[in-house]
Amino acid sequence: MTRPKTALVISAHAADFVWRAGGAIALHQQLGYAVTVVCLSYGERGESAKLWKQGGMTLQRVKDARRAEAEAAARALDVHDIRFFDLGDYPLHLTRDDKDRLVDVIRAVNPRFMMSHSTRDPYNTDHAYTTSVAMEARMIAQAWGHNPGEQVLGAPQLYLFEPHQTEQMGWKPDVFLDITDVWEKKRAAIECMQGQEHLWDYYTNVAQNRANHFRRNSGGQAGGRAARYAEGFQSVYPRTVDEL
Repeated sequence: MTRPKTALVISAHAADFVWRAGGAIALHQQLGYAVTVVCLSYGERGESAKLWKQGGMTLQRVKDARRAEAEAAARALDVHDIRFFDLGDYPLHLTRDDKDRLVDVIRAVNPRFMMSHSTRDPYNTDHAYTTSVAMEARMIAQAWGHNPGEQVLGAPQLYLFEPHQTEQMGWKPDVFLDITDVWEKKRAAIECMQGQEHLWDYYTNVAQNRANHFRRNSGGQAGGRAARYAEGFQSVYPRTVDEL
């Protein structure tokens, strides 16, 4: 039986998957993958300043607005499934039960690859914490002794998507993905995130800059494929190949 093509994106806050992996999500959906997105929090406390500046705002209203934005963005990207754990942010913290819940999702999705944040982020510890949890949950999902009788996880690659200030994060991309064909979907998803409008053009510029890196690394400075938008990722685990 052919293994289904699936992927899993683990996002600290409700908007992170859009800025950092929206192109990869839309492209792989187009390639026949079923991409699941898990948002551990809505980013309601620390990443919703525009909403909090409105009169009469409450925590629940902010959560509702952020969820609606994320769901609209997911539709724009053709996301197969989006799940909200609603664990709070600034700081984000998972209990043992929360981690087991994430393990259950990983095993159920059985992804060919996973995505999450950089392993270091001095500006937003929720991001690095999320990836630490993702790596722990991946490890547990591989353990035969965790809920014996369930199908265990194989060894999917974990790709770290681009942080906001790469020079501060120790993030070194070793993969560039051409997202030109799905850029309009990503830009539509970006514009769903009304609470962080100041980032719309920033992440458009990031995609254009990464396309330059794609071109320079896909056939030389003059002969590279004419990508106009791209995303960069850093792989955590070795990639196994039969030839280079």
